[in-house]
Amino acid sequence: MNTVHAVVDALRRAPEIVVPLVREVPQGILKRRPAPRRWSAHEHACHLAHVHALFFERLEYMLTDPAPVIQPYLPGDQDADDLLLRMKLDACLDRFILDRERLVARLETLSPTEWTRTADHGEYRTYSVFIMFRHLALHDFLHAYRIEELLLRPDWLAESDAQSA
Repeated sequence: MNTVHAVVDALRRAPEIVVPLVREVPQGILKRRPAPRRWSAHEHACHLAHVHALFFERLEYMLTDPAPVIQPYLPGDQDADDLLLRMKLDACLDRFILDRERLVARLETLSPTEWTRTADHGEYRTYSVFIMFRHLALHDFLHAYRIEELLLRPDWLAESDAQSA
């Protein structure tokens, strides 16, 4: 993904991949964590909706501030451990779809110069609008992968089948 078109296309398509994948997860394991402080499928999905506000804010900040400094977001340190578990999954998935449509529409208005705007970021050597949204696209697929890992755990499937019987 090294072009604006590829990044925007990946961002546009992410809900088509993530939402059906989340819907495949059996109800009995949806909120089950694989280990303490490791996220469930429910949490991974809700996180994707939750972070949209952060990216909208960062975009506007990077486009308007002459010397933006981005503070890293560390959900494990900054959010309550049960924040995502308390969220309503259906509302989060709906919000993910709508916010992503809105985000893609906004990104399609950016000029080539705006895509190259940079900021200092505490976690990265270099950070531009382009890198930020390539990072978001990769982030979507990282969480989709984690959801699929949980969905496909053979020991959980057997337990889920036993619970529903």
